[in-house]
Order: sequence, then C-alpha cells, then structure tokens
Amino acid sequence: MTATLPTPPGTDARRPDVVHAVVAALVEVLGRQLPDVTEATRLFDDLDIDSTSVLGLLMGLEDGLDIEVDTDELDQHHLESVGALTDYLLAYLP
Repeated sequence: MTATLPTPPGTDARRPDVVHAVVAALVEVLGRQLPDVTEATRLFDDLDIDSTSVLGLLMGLEDGLDIEVDTDELDQHHLESVGALTDYLLAYLP
C-alpha cells in the first residue's frame, strides 16, 4: 500500500500531475531528458525554448491534459517558468 501525503492547504491536488505533464511535454518538444527541471526552471532562460517550441509545448499539453488553451489569454509571464505555466494550466482543468 502506498501512502498518500496530504496536500497542503491552498495547493491544488492536481498540481504534481500538471507539473509532470509540463515536463513530459518539454522532453518531447526539446528531444532531450530534463532530470533537473523543477517548478522554478525558467523556460526561455534555462531551457532555451523558442516560439516554435512554445507552440509544440502547448499542443502537447492540450493533448496530454485534454484541455484547450486559449492563446489569446496566454501572456509572457505565464511562460516564465514551469511553475508559472502550471498555474496557468490549472485554471483550465475542470
């Protein structure tokens, strides 16, 4: 039996799954393993993604999380880090 840790107050229980989905999509788009990625990892500065990579990332996340991202609402600050993108995506999950 696996113990489940309680989710701290104010934390969305789906957050670890969304972070995992973001990292998995990044691995797919960038074509390399990313063992040291955390929520603080900056997408542009640390991972060197570009605008084409962002499109691939968003498409991968839409498929992986079964959501539709409204790119009109997506701002640069949503793409600053894995954690910022996770916050943005959590707003789209039912």
